[in-house]
Amino acid sequence: MAEVVARTGVTKEKGYLYYLGKDGNVWRSKMARAGKGGGNAEKVANAGVSRESGYLYFIDKGGNVSRAPMARGRK
Repeated sequence: MAEVVARTGVTKEKGYLYYLGKDGNVWRSKMARAGKGGGNAEKVANAGVSRESGYLYFIDKGGNVSRAPMARGRK
């Protein structure tokens, strides 16, 4: 159900959280573990994606930016 918005081909490393930032680019942060904090965000790829409302944006298994319609009003 998801559609690819931008092909970035980012290779994901273990222990990092990958996400689409407010600027439309792909960022990663170190995941917090017991006793150790996370943070230190760094830009991984330029995607230049502009968001539309009603969609959830994420980085898929292939390292591309994808989007899926948000589930709203379900009972």
